[in-house]
Amino acid sequence: MSTSSLNLGLIGAGRIGRLHAEHLCRRIPEARLLAVTDVNEAAAHDCAAQLGLPQWGGDYRKLLDDPRIHAVVICSSTDTHTPLIEAAAAAGKHIFCEKPIDSDLGRIDRALQAVARAGVILQIGFNRRFDPNFRRVRQAVVSGEVGMPHQVHIISRDPSPPPLDYIRKSGGIFLDMTIHDFDMARFLVGAEVEEIYATGSARVNPAIGDAGDLDTAVVVLKFANGVVGTIENCRQAVYGYDQRVEVFGSAGSIVADNIYPNSALVQGRSSIYRDPPLNFFMERYVESYLREMSEFVRAVLEGKPSPVSGPDGRIPVVMAMAARRSIVENRPVRLAEIG
Repeated sequence: MSTSSLNLGLIGAGRIGRLHAEHLCRRIPEARLLAVTDVNEAAAHDCAAQLGLPQWGGDYRKLLDDPRIHAVVICSSTDTHTPLIEAAAAAGKHIFCEKPIDSDLGRIDRALQAVARAGVILQIGFNRRFDPNFRRVRQAVVSGEVGMPHQVHIISRDPSPPPLDYIRKSGGIFLDMTIHDFDMARFLVGAEVEEIYATGSARVNPAIGDAGDLDTAVVVLKFANGVVGTIENCRQAVYGYDQRVEVFGSAGSIVADNIYPNSALVQGRSSIYRDPPLNFFMERYVESYLREMSEFVRAVLEGKPSPVSGPDGRIPVVMAMAARRSIVENRPVRLAEIG
């Protein structure tokens, strides 16, 4: 685009939608958020009132019909993502969409085809790629600091499990939680995964198992370039939000540790300790959310490729499906079996 600022509309005024709205209004100078919509009109009104937005409502179609709006940010429920992507593409709007695109590959493919036909930019919200710590790990791989990568290890544990009602409609731990780690594994190694083996159980809450899901899992990844990856997930870590990665290679290793609220260290006669890590993803990854939205705005304004493309959003869904099949069939599953 030839303009110096980007007019945007927001669809979905929940927790993550409000965070993006605040960044667009207050922390990204090139962005102008003009409107917010939500099926819950009260949520849209509250968001608009808080940020002084001129337009709000419950019907996203009015937003797509507005010629002043160049791009949309989709933060609504997962089941609405692909219909909204197709509608936005048909309206000629550039699109930022939260993950996952969908739980169905057919719907994902139709949405990506609509984007390609319209020639608009689509960015998927895998915010962890924009975390400065994880980007430093990726830089070490690209620059050869750690030599030829041999292993990647990702630890991702939540401080507490979500409500059971959420668990029942989340699509399962691999689609809801591990999907971030699947994307991170591809990003850090810079290669595709060919085969997945997963194992797990419901250790935190048996009711999660009764709902047909897991709350504790380990996933082994076999990359096309020979790298071996492991992902550890758990729905509950009593000490806080546990987010760590390591890449080990022929010339060394690089580790990204947890983020803590302070650097203070308490030293006593019988113990040395510090405060627990940050306890919530909105605190831990707030900077990455800002950076991902800034790069989306810049990509549209400068006509650059999406930093997290539609295929980047599709592949982790395939990986999640392979992991689930691995659990059900108790065997390694090649991604080629999924599609």
